Amino acid sequence: MASEETITISKKEYQQLLSFKSEVDILKHQLAQLQRMLFGQKRERFIGPGPDQGVLFDLPAEETTEKETQEVTYTRNKPKKEKKHPLRAPLPPHLPRREEIICPDNIPENAKKIGENITEILEYEPANIYVRKIIRPKYVVESSDEQTKIAVAPLPSLPIPKGNAGASMVAHIIVSKFVDHLPWFRQSKMLKRQNIYIPDSTLGGWGNNATENQLLRLWEAMKAKIVETDYLMADETPIPVLTEDKPGATHQGYHWVYCNPVETMAVFDYRHSRSREGPKSFLENFKGHLQTDGYTGYEKLGPPQKITLLACMAHARRKFEQALENDPERAEKVLIIIRDLYQVEREAQEAQLSYDEIKLYRQEKSVPLLEKLEKYLIEEKPLVLPKSAIGKAINYTLKLWPRLKRYIEDGRFHIDNNLIENTIRPVALGRKNYLFAGSHNGAKNAAIIYSLLATCKLNYIEPFEWLKQTLETLPGYPDNQLHKLIPGQK
Repeated sequence: MASEETITISKKEYQQLLSFKSEVDILKHQLAQLQRMLFGQKRERFIGPGPDQGVLFDLPAEETTEKETQEVTYTRNKPKKEKKHPLRAPLPPHLPRREEIICPDNIPENAKKIGENITEILEYEPANIYVRKIIRPKYVVESSDEQTKIAVAPLPSLPIPKGNAGASMVAHIIVSKFVDHLPWFRQSKMLKRQNIYIPDSTLGGWGNNATENQLLRLWEAMKAKIVETDYLMADETPIPVLTEDKPGATHQGYHWVYCNPVETMAVFDYRHSRSREGPKSFLENFKGHLQTDGYTGYEKLGPPQKITLLACMAHARRKFEQALENDPERAEKVLIIIRDLYQVEREAQEAQLSYDEIKLYRQEKSVPLLEKLEKYLIEEKPLVLPKSAIGKAINYTLKLWPRLKRYIEDGRFHIDNNLIENTIRPVALGRKNYLFAGSHNGAKNAAIIYSLLATCKLNYIEPFEWLKQTLETLPGYPDNQLHKLIPGQK
């Protein structure tokens, strides 16, 4: 047996080896994340073993020696499989029915009807676009003072002053772009197939005109209303913008999004940058708890004690999910504890507990889990490389720990920021279709529309019908009553 060779290295060389190993681990993690983005699945689902679940098969280690093999053949009867017919869901009962009766040919007069076979088939007709022709007769009215006057009825309020697009048409093109993600030029092509020639610039003009003349007033009312609460969520998402400042390139603007999860309201606020001035200006009159991710732009938004920050457990969880390949043992242990924390939230939601009951339930179930997680992270922090994936996950979580566990203090608080991230998702889908905003003003108009339609979604309100009625109501509506038109508000 050969003896092992002992190599002596200096402390400096040992530190260099650790540094190289750390760098290799970081590069491996970055490569794995890049390959996942390009070829892997995007979901972050993790199902760890349960607390009482053991190993399914406790098998001994495989033997390295080769074993003799023997080929065995036999004949068996193939079981007959029953053919499963797909279940067809019934067609929606609220759709109108147009009956079509088809009788067999050459039926004698003495034939008796004993029943009928009914087949329902879903059909489609293109959108019914029509011209609303408003006729206002003019009358000559002679008064007692021998003066002649012309009497004519006033024109009904229109979403676009002196325009020729009605509320239903404007609502349709706005919902098509910002809910169904159809850019103006694509809508123009779809209309052209029905022999309706409307340039995409005209469609964009209608949408911007209605937004600036009507919907802006309602957005201002939402902006004032949302900061009256003491609990908000906040997040931001980029949007490319074409500007004259950068010919041939796009400017990176940002939609800052604020959500009231209790009153189910969301407001988008467009800013030219990601600086702290955006939320600082928007939240000037806000005082209470603000739930965000770990971005430092949300810190120091006002005097001490004015805004108390909460963090998002989903962001912390994501760090450990990304560290699974780097250190599966530590990452899985943390993910299992976080999974149990979310299980407490599901149980409270399924039991339909009140806010006070949720707080008590968290004190009983979640607090021990949080203490266990914090203790484990503190113990493992010195044992991992700070720049490794698991090291970054542990450092990120411990840095935000006071904010992460603060959700147990109030039953209204959420464990994460997922509600607002779901609210932002249509912006990401829209970017893939219309690519960029045409100007800073266009990006601001988009923020106004996203605010209204996102609030509709949070309140399960059909967006087209709501927007159509709102555009018909807004002209001449008193400013001090605008809060009544906010989706889901009274």
